[in-house]
Amino acid sequence: MSTIQLPRWLELALPFFHPVLMILASALALYTLYLGLQVRRLRTASAEERKELIKGKFGQRHFLAGSLFLLLMVFGALGGMAVTYIRSHKLFVGPHLLAGLGIVALVTTSSALAPLMKDGQKVWARNVHLLLNVVILGILGWQAVTGFQIVQRIVNQMLASPQVT
Repeated sequence: MSTIQLPRWLELALPFFHPVLMILASALALYTLYLGLQVRRLRTASAEERKELIKGKFGQRHFLAGSLFLLLMVFGALGGMAVTYIRSHKLFVGPHLLAGLGIVALVTTSSALAPLMKDGQKVWARNVHLLLNVVILGILGWQAVTGFQIVQRIVNQMLASPQVT
């Protein structure tokens, strides 16, 4: 099997692409949650509160942040698998990979409910959307722990390997 020789700086930086992207995606998920809660608050607010909340355009911002989160999760999963394959010439099928793929499926499903939630027509879609996103946040938290363990192993391997120039 032939391998592509990467520049040393890229070889050192590449393993950290996925973790950094996932940290950003996790922060975005929390921001998206905040925006979603503001949209929910808007639905039950008094007339005076509604006037103020409408100015925040929380619905539009929630939709955009959720769309960006979906994009980051898809590219993050593909990027993580690609970097793993480039570094070790195989994928490690384990809990971290499977849960990551599960997150992508759940985020996609949650996003697909958006048209059904438009104008508050389908209450069940909103409830399923909320439930899926709570599950996603839980799995993301667990993924952070297992991902940190993987990053520690990579750093230890880097420190243990001889520096070839």
